[in-house]
Amino acid sequence: MSGAGAPDFRTDAGGARVAVIASSWHTEVMDGLIAGAERALADAKVADITLVRAPGSFELPILAQAYARAGFDAVIALGVIIRGGTPHFEYVCAAATDGLSRVALDTAVPIGFGLLTCDNDQQARDRAGLAGSKEDKGREAVEAALATWKALRSI
Repeated sequence: MSGAGAPDFRTDAGGARVAVIASSWHTEVMDGLIAGAERALADAKVADITLVRAPGSFELPILAQAYARAGFDAVIALGVIIRGGTPHFEYVCAAATDGLSRVALDTAVPIGFGLLTCDNDQQARDRAGLAGSKEDKGREAVEAALATWKALRSI
């Protein structure tokens, strides 16, 4: 979901058990993403929340898989990767994105995708839900995961 035209996925998800897995790099941006996720979880009446810190974004998929297999109803993956001068950016972005997709498909547990892949620090801050940010990707990741959880429960 990006900016203008984003749907409203707010839902009551009381009773859901949710893990929020957040990488440890870029503290200011991560604090904003986590705060946005926490606001969305509170708005959705989710009380059973586990927050886990990952060393970095590359480690998000393995932790998401472990929490999905442990019986959590949804997992929110939050991270930020900022382009540098080497191909490292492309490798980590692809590995984390592909890994999180695989976890969702292999476990049928919704994974909220809150991984920012930005060219610079300002782009990350603009999406982090901080004061003055244009977007709140932490909130959006929660809303998408909970809407998916609700849809899956109706099957």
